[in-house]
Amino acid sequence: MNSWVRLHEEDHVVIALQPFAKGDQLTLEEGEPLTLQAEVPKGHKVLTRAVRKGEHVLKFGYSIGVAKEDIEPGSWVHTHNMGTGLKGFVDYAYEKAVPIQAKATSPDAERTFQGFVRENGDVGIRNEIWIINTVGCINKTCEIVARKAHALYEGRVDGVYHFAHPFGCSQLGDDLVHTQKLLASLVNHPNAAGVLVIGLGCENNQIDAFKRAIGEHSPERVKFLKSQEAEDEIEDALGLVEELVNYAEQFVREPVPVSKLKLGLKCGGSDGLSGITANPLVGAVSDRLIEAGGTAILTEVPEMFGAETILMSRAANEQVFGKIVHLINDFKQYFIKHDQEIYENPSPGNKAGGISTLEEKSLGCTQKGGHAIVRDVVPYGERITSSGLNLLEAPGNDLVSVTALSAGGAHIVLFTTGRGTPFGGPVPTVKIATNSELAGRKKNWIDFNAGQLLEGKSMETLTDELWEQLISLASGGTQTNNERNGFKEIAIFKDGVIL
Repeated sequence: MNSWVRLHEEDHVVIALQPFAKGDQLTLEEGEPLTLQAEVPKGHKVLTRAVRKGEHVLKFGYSIGVAKEDIEPGSWVHTHNMGTGLKGFVDYAYEKAVPIQAKATSPDAERTFQGFVRENGDVGIRNEIWIINTVGCINKTCEIVARKAHALYEGRVDGVYHFAHPFGCSQLGDDLVHTQKLLASLVNHPNAAGVLVIGLGCENNQIDAFKRAIGEHSPERVKFLKSQEAEDEIEDALGLVEELVNYAEQFVREPVPVSKLKLGLKCGGSDGLSGITANPLVGAVSDRLIEAGGTAILTEVPEMFGAETILMSRAANEQVFGKIVHLINDFKQYFIKHDQEIYENPSPGNKAGGISTLEEKSLGCTQKGGHAIVRDVVPYGERITSSGLNLLEAPGNDLVSVTALSAGGAHIVLFTTGRGTPFGGPVPTVKIATNSELAGRKKNWIDFNAGQLLEGKSMETLTDELWEQLISLASGGTQTNNERNGFKEIAIFKDGVIL
């Protein structure tokens, strides 16, 4: 295994695949040894050609920042000597996307998985009962109901789950609307064979208003309970769950075209290897699904800053281009409204892992979207309606964005990580390690090891392996660690006044 990797022939840096000490030597493509001027941690950058103060430093073939000082070859490049080159707003100009040469037929076009076809034609990969509360005041009530029902009906459905949240009361205007839309989209998710909506009775998010947000629904699939009107809300809720379980049992797995599958794309706790291993791997799987007629959903808008023009260049048409521009600029305005620096990113964990600037993080992050044309841009809390690659409005926060991807309709979320996290969303959340050390150390968190790309396995081989694992997962043959551990949570984006 090589001790370093260069991602593009024009790059000014190579990435250390192992820790280096000051004085160590690297032999580059040119054959000349490069003596390291400082200790360099694994996943961090080594400069291979001189860069003067104010000049751009290239990685991925793009600028990842500007030198704060003159930097000599062999130097460790990080936050101490390089800063972001991003500032303010950008004027974007539409250029028609260059068509990507499509394959005549995808070898996966006839591929199927074993899914649940719902009465409205939607397809689920789990046959679960979900309990959605309209307001945070009854989180514990719903938790007790879910725990009791999960034990009662184990084996009859794939589980009974509740997703705690603190909102639904004392919210006003758009903030309340966003909560309603997000929760309503979860109610409509096809992984839930049946849904019990539990309200308190005095909250702003009243059940009658929430029904309008849910839209047309089957009374057999969605039940409602107002806790303040029930003598024993837990007993009444368990009775309604029993009705939902009886309804859910009519659904059995049957062959479904892989084109019905929707993947959410997410990264969290990224490191210097994210843009080398896990994110490109997810991009390859995303492209493969889209070629077969399926859908992939990319979010984390602040982590598109600095790489947004790559996505804009792949807009399906000028209307979609305009939507991407609004998506980016609206999120920048959100930062400004709260007197925050637009480009205040990456996180401390990202920096420890080797990511120095937001543009470096973004150029790695957006690789999860592969090379497909962007077909649509969808507002926060709403469901995806177009097949192909979609951009979804949501922040970079792991819990909030995975929840938004799930509400958007993702059956599975592919979650790449170089630092590790146990978190899981409402849907199966596949943790993909960027490095083998993490995969070996956190086997109860990590579902797939993309670090094998640095150990002799080809991208084609690993793409096939991850693809087959996803088909098995969608068919109920396997579970993710978050499912086995019971880690299924949500978080709602908050941007407004609480009374």
